[in-house]
Amino acid sequence: MRPPLQVALLGGSFNPPHVGHLLAAHYVRATQGVDEVWLMPTFRHPFGKRSEDFEHRVSMCERMCQDAAGWMKTSRVESEVGKDGRTVDTLEFLIARHPESRFSLIIGSDILKDLPHWKDFDRIQRMARVLVLYRAGYPAEGTVGPPLAEVSSTEIRERLNRGEQPTDLVPERVLAYAREHHLYGL
Repeated sequence: MRPPLQVALLGGSFNPPHVGHLLAAHYVRATQGVDEVWLMPTFRHPFGKRSEDFEHRVSMCERMCQDAAGWMKTSRVESEVGKDGRTVDTLEFLIARHPESRFSLIIGSDILKDLPHWKDFDRIQRMARVLVLYRAGYPAEGTVGPPLAEVSSTEIRERLNRGEQPTDLVPERVLAYAREHHLYGL
């Protein structure tokens, strides 16, 4: 019998995906005993954040995954769950669909302040191993790893609005897609 597939889930708006997401995925794959990392762009953000169209964000994530030799993938699961974008619902759906897999949930230490607003976080912890990565600027007890790059999609969008090209923060394939589809004012 084959051991269960160990999958780490990295959810977010990915508006746009950036090197911080890439570094988090690589770090978890290299150090946390996972076979795959799935990027999960939000379909409906539970806190109402505006984003580029879901299909564009999925396509940008797929572009970012191209160099990962198959271990980093993009999941459209958030569009399939059919609820309001809550992590607990997504995990429930994934566990039912992939009973042979074991899931970990990657969150950044910057998210810890929001956990009281998450639906059923105690259930999430029972369904998946929660990996809290140390995001630079947000020290917290119990985080895993060194501080990851201090980069955010908000910062990237602000730079784009000023006419700057964030080539140091966004993989070239993602920027090329954004230019091709005139996203973020490009």
